[in-house]
Amino acid sequence: MTKSKNPLQPIDRVKEQSEFYDANDRYETIDGIHYEFKPSPTVDHQVMVTELNYALRTTCIHNGIIIVAPMDVHMDEQNTVQPDLIFIRNENSSIISNRRIEGVPDLLVEILSPSSGSHDKVRKKALYERFGVQEYWIVDPIHHTIDQYVHDGKMLQLHTTYGHGDKLVSDLIPCIEIDLDAVFASIARFQEPR
Repeated sequence: MTKSKNPLQPIDRVKEQSEFYDANDRYETIDGIHYEFKPSPTVDHQVMVTELNYALRTTCIHNGIIIVAPMDVHMDEQNTVQPDLIFIRNENSSIISNRRIEGVPDLLVEILSPSSGSHDKVRKKALYERFGVQEYWIVDPIHHTIDQYVHDGKMLQLHTTYGHGDKLVSDLIPCIEIDLDAVFASIARFQEPR
């Protein structure tokens, strides 16, 4: 913004962007390819994000930072993703900048939706494995399960599949203890009976 040199006639100017910009445009870049987020998430998806965020904050607030999407996780120039939930332990907090995460978080969580299933289960899992994400959860709000993958130094291995009646725990992040009945109960009212 610039002002007129004549103090009696202030002129405010704002430099405008020449190309179209839509603040709702969200996309990820994996191996240099852009993948758009369309359509927007469903209610049960967003409720799951909220419930898991609350569960993590309840037990792990002093052990690290929990961030919900949209937040860019910039792994390198060809790979920037926006996981649904991000957990970064205090000892790894140097990867956090105010603009984005620049490095590999300790835990990434993706909640499946009809349009994102193969993207989250195949493409993003392979990316997270390659960059050494220590723990990755794939949440299925339809079948009420969470697949917990743990990196063994070479690859992400399925550690446990959690469902109703289970408490999700983590060897990597010992503060985690999530009652899955409570988490999945919050979306039951938005789903048709199976």
